[in-house]
Amino acid sequence: MRIGLLTEGGHPYATGEAGLWCERLVHGLGQHQFDLYALGPTGTPSPSRPLPLPPNARTVRTGDVTAPDAETVSSRIERAAFGDDRASRRAYGRRERRRFTEAFHALATGLCAEHDETSFATGLYALADLARERGGLPGALRSDDAVRALETACRAPGARRIAAAACLPDHLAFADHLERALRPLSLDWYEDEALGAVDLCHATAGGTTALPGLLAKRFFGTPLLVTEYGVHLRAHYLSPAVAGRSAPLRGLLAALHGRIAAETYGQAALLTPGNAHARRWQEKCGADRARIRTVHPGIAADRFAEVGEDEESGDPATLVWVGRVEPAKDLVALLHAFADLRARQPDARLRIVAVPTAEPCADTYLTHCKGFAAQLFPDEAPVAHAVGENPVTFEELGGPEAPTLEDTYASAAVVVLSSVVEGFPTSLVEAMFCARATVSTDVGAVVEVIGGTGLVVPPRNPRALADACLALLRDPERRHRLGAAARARALELFTVEQNLAAFRGIYLELLSHAPVRHRPGDGVPFAHPAEAHVPGSWTHQAVTAGTGAPDA
Repeated sequence: MRIGLLTEGGHPYATGEAGLWCERLVHGLGQHQFDLYALGPTGTPSPSRPLPLPPNARTVRTGDVTAPDAETVSSRIERAAFGDDRASRRAYGRRERRRFTEAFHALATGLCAEHDETSFATGLYALADLARERGGLPGALRSDDAVRALETACRAPGARRIAAAACLPDHLAFADHLERALRPLSLDWYEDEALGAVDLCHATAGGTTALPGLLAKRFFGTPLLVTEYGVHLRAHYLSPAVAGRSAPLRGLLAALHGRIAAETYGQAALLTPGNAHARRWQEKCGADRARIRTVHPGIAADRFAEVGEDEESGDPATLVWVGRVEPAKDLVALLHAFADLRARQPDARLRIVAVPTAEPCADTYLTHCKGFAAQLFPDEAPVAHAVGENPVTFEELGGPEAPTLEDTYASAAVVVLSSVVEGFPTSLVEAMFCARATVSTDVGAVVEVIGGTGLVVPPRNPRALADACLALLRDPERRHRLGAAARARALELFTVEQNLAAFRGIYLELLSHAPVRHRPGDGVPFAHPAEAHVPGSWTHQAVTAGTGAPDA
């Protein structure tokens, strides 16, 4: 089978969990041919230096959909104020301009209207047809024709109240965002020798990553499989960049990403969320339950085997937290909880091990947490070294105190997660592989992952967090029992092997339901009957009979 794997900043360029998952999928399903389509070099060292590929994979296309525009919103406001429409008039002739206006009006109406679920898709595919036949779509989406059509849709009867409140800066900012979101429509991937040649499109995320899969289904009838380990729409709502926008602009952006999600979920042959939390988001966006199948992410368990099999490792008074340092992890509540716990058990220690990240707010939040810890423990100011001499230590994964994840989890009696927002808690699964008891807040997919093998408390409740940690620190037998159960559960549900087995079956299932398509160059259909593959005296006759060649 030939798979078109659609990634955003993913394999073979990206590092991190997304890149690792795609790499394991490609290497693990060696019986299939993978054509890799990477949207943008986001998060990559360089698109010219991809990761080594196995024989069954090749990089077919790379589309940079993240390049900045030359024209700023402020310059467009000035141009619009003086009625300068020359850019849009140069892009298309009269006929194409009329096609674009009609298509964009349908798309904008679907975004602004309260109960119009079909106009958006109509406009989206009409724009895709225009881009494929004529090109020039990015310029048209930035044109004043587009802004005027958007303004008309916002002011039309039946439009959402929040859309009707939008003003010119909102329209221009949204038009810029829309142009970026729809850049996949202008890629050169929709050809017979590109996506037209694959048997199945597998999008490794929703949102813009799945748009090429939607168009492949429209142009070639190719079935679409969408895997979401982090729901794109949820990520949009939680993005700090959205919080600073005006209310009308936030409403338009939410409508755009909601419509894209709904269309993706409606057209996909199958959705494979990574957990029940993601599944509920998909169902709320209109996904059919019959076409949803939860496939947990696969995490390499081998590296944690030695720690998991050593029941005696770990300091009986040490709590460990591992993750990206950001406000959603609520380290302030964790420090409050630890101060309460330490008042009742003075020998307790807390290691906060930060995973390196490029997030701009990470350093600021880390500094804030260190300062707060110094206030809580004024006589023992936390430092980033000398584990055991301070009640709280701030360390970085890969540093001298925490060289590897295995070493970090091996030092713990209890692993703690204090988040107020969480998707799939990878750190908990890693702790479970290491047979560590866990205390977690009830957010995201935590309960689904833990499944009764750890303690779960409400978020933003430091006292409950402290009580649960103290209960495990004071009860070694219970701690070891929960750790062993956690390891058994992780090995059953969250390994790379179970993930590959699930997708191996899904690929074959989807292909069995897809219509047979014969492409030029594939050879003669049924040229080799089944009996031709069984050794015996009839093999030569079966092969020649199937091909129509003479026997001699």
